Amino acid sequence: MALRDKPVLSTTIGTDVFESGNIKWKQFNVDTSPKPLLVFTPTVEGTYPVILFYHGFAIWNSYYHKLLGHITSHGFIVVAPQLFTIGLPMPGPCEVKFAGKVANWITKGLQPKLKENTKENVVAKLDNLVLAGHSKGGKTAFAVALGHAETNLKFSALIGIDPVAGPSKCKITRTLPHILTGQAQSFDLNMPVIVIGTGLGPEPSNCSPLPCAPDGVNHEEFFYECKPPCAHFVVKDYGHMDMLDDETHDIRGSLLKCLCKNGTGPKDLMIRTLGGLVVSFLKAYLYNQPEDFEVILEDPNLAPAKLEEPVFYP
Repeated sequence: MALRDKPVLSTTIGTDVFESGNIKWKQFNVDTSPKPLLVFTPTVEGTYPVILFYHGFAIWNSYYHKLLGHITSHGFIVVAPQLFTIGLPMPGPCEVKFAGKVANWITKGLQPKLKENTKENVVAKLDNLVLAGHSKGGKTAFAVALGHAETNLKFSALIGIDPVAGPSKCKITRTLPHILTGQAQSFDLNMPVIVIGTGLGPEPSNCSPLPCAPDGVNHEEFFYECKPPCAHFVVKDYGHMDMLDDETHDIRGSLLKCLCKNGTGPKDLMIRTLGGLVVSFLKAYLYNQPEDFEVILEDPNLAPAKLEEPVFYP
């Protein structure tokens, strides 16, 4: 259920997050961590929370340039590792292991790289480390949060963007480690969670009879197993790959988009909607500034792309 009886405080509350922020930013590569990284950072002096973002199945981290740039422009550092660099993914447990190694590297390795690549005094606020991911990467983020990687870090929030645990509900086909239990609120997570799904993810495309985000292992099941505080949004008319950049500059990107059913609307509306939901959620739980998040819950029509009625358990 959405929050009710919350007044709109101004004409910009709930809408500014869907536009690019006013913080200038840049991106740079890091090759000295356990996996190659693409880092998005503000170039304005300040201390910023860090989001560790895991890519989806067979996707290059660079395909998320517009989405991660949108989030960064609102005052966040985003670290996007390339967990695998070939067409086929590593086995699930190995991928989760490296996801944890990158998280551990961030505690000591990120700040020197920020200093090396920015002239300004940009500081990573490591006590506000956020886990996030898309598709299989969303499942990886949940797996790390649930303790399936060797890390003693304390995570502040968890973001799943159309998370998927395998090609079907059958346990044999689900990716390892198996984290879905089928039981309500079974995830032992001591942090706020937002799950953002796609309306077209469970539908097959013209190129494949298999949907990219099948029922039983997609965003609905992940949210079902979350404990409060947790929020669930669904971008109604868009598909599983519609948050990627329009121009991915290689055949892999074109093939991935073909395999999933896509929306017909402008991708910019999808990217700004996802970015705004992430920013409003993090402002609410990292900065105790809940106004944007509450207003969007009350009126999801504020988003650039059409949202189904959100669900929120405080």
